[in-house]
Amino acid sequence: MRWIWSLKACTSTLVLAIGLMMAAPVQAQDVQGDMIKFGRLLRLIDSYYVDSTDVDQLTEDAIVSMLAKLDPHSVYISKEEVEKMNEPLVGSFEGIGISFNILRDTLMVVTTIPGGPSEKVGLMAGDRIMAVDGKNIAGVGLQNSDVTDMLRGDKGTRVDLKIQRRTESGLLDFTIIRDKIPLYSLDAAYMLNEQTGYIKINRFAATTGKEFDEAFAQLKKDGQPENLVLDLRGNGGGYLREAIRLADQFLGADELVVYTEGTNDRRKEYKSSGIGDFEQGRLIVLIDEGSASASEIVSGAIQDWDRGLIIGRRSFGKGLVQQPFPLTDGSIVRLTTAHYYTPSGRCIQKPYDKGLKEYRSDYLHRMESGELFSADSIHFDESQSYATLNSKRTVYGGGGIMPDIFVPLDTSANYIFFNQLVRRNILNSSILSYLDVHREDLQKRYPAFDKYLAAFAVDDDFVAGIMAEAEKADIEGTDESVSFAKPLIKRQAKAMIARDLFGTSYYYQVVNADDEIIQKAVEVLENASTYDNILAEQRTND
Repeated sequence: MRWIWSLKACTSTLVLAIGLMMAAPVQAQDVQGDMIKFGRLLRLIDSYYVDSTDVDQLTEDAIVSMLAKLDPHSVYISKEEVEKMNEPLVGSFEGIGISFNILRDTLMVVTTIPGGPSEKVGLMAGDRIMAVDGKNIAGVGLQNSDVTDMLRGDKGTRVDLKIQRRTESGLLDFTIIRDKIPLYSLDAAYMLNEQTGYIKINRFAATTGKEFDEAFAQLKKDGQPENLVLDLRGNGGGYLREAIRLADQFLGADELVVYTEGTNDRRKEYKSSGIGDFEQGRLIVLIDEGSASASEIVSGAIQDWDRGLIIGRRSFGKGLVQQPFPLTDGSIVRLTTAHYYTPSGRCIQKPYDKGLKEYRSDYLHRMESGELFSADSIHFDESQSYATLNSKRTVYGGGGIMPDIFVPLDTSANYIFFNQLVRRNILNSSILSYLDVHREDLQKRYPAFDKYLAAFAVDDDFVAGIMAEAEKADIEGTDESVSFAKPLIKRQAKAMIARDLFGTSYYYQVVNADDEIIQKAVEVLENASTYDNILAEQRTND
């Protein structure tokens, strides 16, 4: 199956200035007439329709339907949803500062956020929250949304908790004053080896640039990174300014990072300052089908300037710029106003002219075409070819960023059994139960991560317990798939225990040890000639 991208999604409409001046008043009159028409319809429905109606809901439904006909990323956000949707990008929320899990119908504290109000009053991982403000919450069918509603609240407000702790005979009373809780966009930063640093970013939030500065400063304390692996896999994007700020860490002065352009939005260029922390060393950016928008801006700029190599699989292909416009009731419309283009002129956006359903089925189409599994299944549309700005390598536009080195998705059917253990929450519940019993002993035996990494191993009894739970849940596996799952169970358990004991970054230090894409990145970085030759070569395709 050929991979051919359409130009339609990225074609800008060029209109002469005199045409714009003539058309503008006519368009304004048309919009005014449509507003009057729609308003009259609502008044007629409200006054004459046979049954009672919710005019507010009808209006919202009409707005949603209208935006859906424009493009996949123009959306309506109700007043109630605005704050929750902004939270991950703003980089903080207000609450008590815990991560939690509901284990056997009881709310359990998994971790307390460092410096947060729960940690300050002595709440601990493993504590069970039995009551909130005098109301029992254990054994009542609690949902995650219920927990959020009860524990989040405005900064400075009070919440009273009753806690059950394994080492105490009775319930403990805690009074916590809610505060602003940070949300981190950087998951991990550590040295892969003596020469190579690793940084993983999960989204581009308001704090991403600052988090990167702090993480890279720590890497320089831990070693002197001559190479850097920047992991943007699964990163769905975020703030444009933070993507530009990150790209600026690697590019020289006055180099174009990205430009935007639309029919009603003149071309805007965003350039680097030349004061980045890592402008000279070897750089590899990891991407996959979940890397979108801001992630594609960064990886596209790195690739177009021949600044580093891109490893992984073709990125998502979101290159539409959304601008928020407030409506009268506090709701917001995020309206697409322009396209993103990489420095070489490539459009990031994949086609959406066949409708929303087809657009959302893109991942399935990639699976069916074999694109995720084999580089031989990928064919380029030569009409979409562009040249990088220094080496003049051939790269391709029309949707997403294609990596310089392709690493396929693991297709093993044996993953099915393991994935069922994860989806049915058997693996996670078993790990939480294990931690609940062994946390104090683990903390005493492994006060530092290095010792834990070298000496701790999940035993066969733990795996046998999971297999017993799988059997109770009627999860069937062949001898081969069960044998395949056992080392994955042990690795995942070790990683999640590390996260509980030491922090999120340590989870990735465990799971990344067997990561094929990271292994490929290290292999390329350790072979300087391979790295340099790929950046210098002219790409050709059959």
